[in-house]
Amino acid sequence: MMHHFLPDLTVVVPTFEERANIRPLLARLDAALNGIAWDVIFVDDMSGDGTQDEIRAAAAEDPRVHLLCRTGRRGLAGACIEGMLTAVAPLVAVIDADLQHDERLLSEMFRRLAANADLHLVIGSRHAPGGGADGGFSRLRRWGSDRANRLARRLLGIEARDPMSGFFMLRRSALAEVACGLQPHGFKLLADMLAAARSRWQVAEIPYHFRPRAAGRSKMDLAVTLEFAALLLSRLSGGLLPVRFLLFGLVGATGVVVQLAVVRALLLVAGPDFGAAQAGGIVVAMTTNFLLNNRLTWRERRLKGGAMLRGLMLFYLVCSLGALANLAAAGALYRLLPVWWIASTGGAVAGAVWNFWASLIVTWRAR
Repeated sequence: MMHHFLPDLTVVVPTFEERANIRPLLARLDAALNGIAWDVIFVDDMSGDGTQDEIRAAAAEDPRVHLLCRTGRRGLAGACIEGMLTAVAPLVAVIDADLQHDERLLSEMFRRLAANADLHLVIGSRHAPGGGADGGFSRLRRWGSDRANRLARRLLGIEARDPMSGFFMLRRSALAEVACGLQPHGFKLLADMLAAARSRWQVAEIPYHFRPRAAGRSKMDLAVTLEFAALLLSRLSGGLLPVRFLLFGLVGATGVVVQLAVVRALLLVAGPDFGAAQAGGIVVAMTTNFLLNNRLTWRERRLKGGAMLRGLMLFYLVCSLGALANLAAAGALYRLLPVWWIASTGGAVAGAVWNFWASLIVTWRAR
C-alpha cells in the first residue's frame, strides 16, 4: 500500500524571476523547520529567468517541493491565494523568495498555532516592539511603507501593527472563511484578509528584522502603490467595487485631465469650434488611457511590440461607441450649459462604463 506524505505545514512562496534564491531558501527552510512535517509550494508567474527549471530540479530531489505555474495572471496576492488554497496542510505560511523574511520565525509561528486552537493568524511583524525594517528598505521605501501601514490600519479598522507584512502563517480553515471575498490583484494580501475577517480572528504578532534582498530585483513600483490605493477604496466600498475597476477609474481620471488640457489648448489655438476640440481631446485621452491601462490595470496581460500596436488600434475601435457617447453627452451638456469644462467632463463620464467593459472583454481579454 502506498502511503502519502501529509504535511502539518505548507509554505507558499510566490516567485517571479527569483532563480538565484530558490536553493538558498530551500536550505534555510529545511534548517528552520527541522522536526516539523512540511512541504513548500512555489507559485510562479511564468518567470523568464529559469526559475521554474530550478524549482523542478529541486522537486526531483525532494518530494516536499512543488511548483504551481500561473499563465495569464500576475500579482502577489493572487499567487498567494492560489498557493494556499492548493495546500492540504491545516496550517499555511507565506514567505517571500527574496530571503528578506526571517524564516527562523516559522517554527515559532507553528508552535503558537499548534498550542492555541483559538489563534487564527500569526504575523511576522516589523512594527511590533523589537522588529524593524532598517536593513531591508531604503529611506524612501521605509517612509512610504510606514505611511501605508498607518493608512491601512486607520481606514480599514485593523488592529494588527503590521497589516502590510508579507510574512505570516494561518489556519487553512480561517482562510476558507474569507477566500471568496479577497482581491487577487495587488500585493497587500494580509491587509485584505484582515479587513475581510472584520476583527473575528485572534491574531498574534512576532517581531523580526526585515533583511536586505539577497538577489534579483524588487517588484515594488508605481503600479503597486496604485493597487494599494485601489484596495483601500475597494474595501471602503464593502467590496462592491473591484480593484481592477478602480484602477481603470484612476487611469480614467488621468484621461479626464488630459482631455481637459487638450480641449483647452485647442480652443485657444484653433478657435471656438468646441466639437473639433472635444474630438481632439478624446483621441489624445484614449491614447494615454491605453498606455496606462496596459502598464497598470492589465499589467499581467500587458501587450508588447506588435501586439501593443494592434491592441491600441483595437482599443480605438471598441471604444468608438464610448467616444460617440462622450461626444453626444458633451454636446448636449454644452448646449444646455455652455461651460466647456463641465460639458467635457460629463462627456468623459458618459463613455467610461462602455470603455471599461470593452477593454476587459476585447482588448485585454485573457489569452
